[in-house]
Amino acid sequence: MKKFVFLYQGLWEPGNKEMMDGWTSWMAEIGDSLVDGGNPFGQGREVTNTGSSDLPLGPESTTGYSIVEAETMDDAEKLLANCPIVTSVQIYEAMAM
Repeated sequence: MKKFVFLYQGLWEPGNKEMMDGWTSWMAEIGDSLVDGGNPFGQGREVTNTGSSDLPLGPESTTGYSIVEAETMDDAEKLLANCPIVTSVQIYEAMAM
């Protein structure tokens, strides 16, 4: 099995019961495929060779992550079928070293 990282974009509402119930139901549905349920992100910062700057929070921001196991990228994508996606999800394969 390979590991894949889901990066979620879009603002979510802390304390929103309906939204939290959706995430809880989806995570239960994908069960053993879920390696790390992750967390929402707070304020971020980008660091480069020339300095750093705060990242804006907004609908296009990366706002959380999860890690799943699947055989292929297509299988990982299928796990998102009932995910309460806020705006979009980026999927990256975590390459074995």
